[in-house]
Amino acid sequence: MRHSSLVPLSHDHHHGLALALRCRKQSLGQIKPLGAEGLRERSVEVAEFFAKELVPHFRAEEEVLFPLMKSAVPDSTRIVEQLLQEHEQIQAMVENLKGGHGLSKILFDLGDLLERHIRCEERQLFPLYEKRVAPQDADLAGERIRSLLGR
Repeated sequence: MRHSSLVPLSHDHHHGLALALRCRKQSLGQIKPLGAEGLRERSVEVAEFFAKELVPHFRAEEEVLFPLMKSAVPDSTRIVEQLLQEHEQIQAMVENLKGGHGLSKILFDLGDLLERHIRCEERQLFPLYEKRVAPQDADLAGERIRSLLGR
């Protein structure tokens, strides 16, 4: 069971994993509508999800979670830097969707990256946090995370 301070982020991760799967399936022609129409619809869904969900989620991670991890768990720096780089890659891919070209490849690659990113946080970063961040620091972080997410 996740520490309560991480629950809002894990909740978002559940929705992100579902979107990642839809992106990959859409790009492979496994979800209707098929073809260009389906790719455009999925691209719109991704852009809306990014604006409403991922922007505040990334902000909470970048302003609260990642700095806390770097200070409380110095050996997490490599993972945190990788995750920050992936935030930038995800944002760039979402921007590339707006061009309307190569949607199938962009959606597949975005779905793949988003899933790997979420799995890394859930399987590597969060367990480190739960083992090594002081309870009072985790509680304060949880308050700030919920505030940034509007919860």
